[in-house]
Amino acid sequence: MIEAGGLRARKKQRTRDAIADAAITLFLARGFDQVSVSEIATAAEVSKPTLFRYFPTKEDLILHRFADHNGEAARIVSGRHPDIAPMTALHQHFRAGLDNFEPVTGLNDHPEVVAFHHLVFATASLTGRLTQYSLDDEDALAAALGSGITGRLQAAQVIAVHRVLARTNWQKIADGRTARDVQPEALADADQAFAGLCHGAGRS
Repeated sequence: MIEAGGLRARKKQRTRDAIADAAITLFLARGFDQVSVSEIATAAEVSKPTLFRYFPTKEDLILHRFADHNGEAARIVSGRHPDIAPMTALHQHFRAGLDNFEPVTGLNDHPEVVAFHHLVFATASLTGRLTQYSLDDEDALAAALGSGITGRLQAAQVIAVHRVLARTNWQKIADGRTARDVQPEALADADQAFAGLCHGAGRS
């Protein structure tokens, strides 16, 4: 017999997914600033108060895909094997993302993913909120590195590298290339970037 708590959790997830899907469909079709929260609630067949219980701000309706990765770098560092240096663990994780064409790496040529990133990068309020996500990631990673100012500097560099690599990969695909065509360059760029980070950290 399925427990009521499990059913409630699945129902909440389905509602959240329906709201997010409706929002992204409308945003991609018309632009972020041209779509109202009321229109999204209507499309998702929920009330505005319900919508805001799942997504506190309009920006969250689209940036939840990035928010799902919040703290990821810190988790990689905290969960790594003791014999693996932090920068090596982060490098391996980013490389695995490239191998799997994960959207967060920018190396994904699905039309909706490319359009999604274009919408985010072209909308000031979204890029501003994304910057806050990056700062939160930086704080979490600095705490995981636990090395005072050295850790904070390393964390800032890692988050910047992630951003630059992902944006570079996305731009190449937005210019008309395929993810598989860009992948060798993306891997080489990641290796070069993390080699610099490892050298700066004094460990490979």
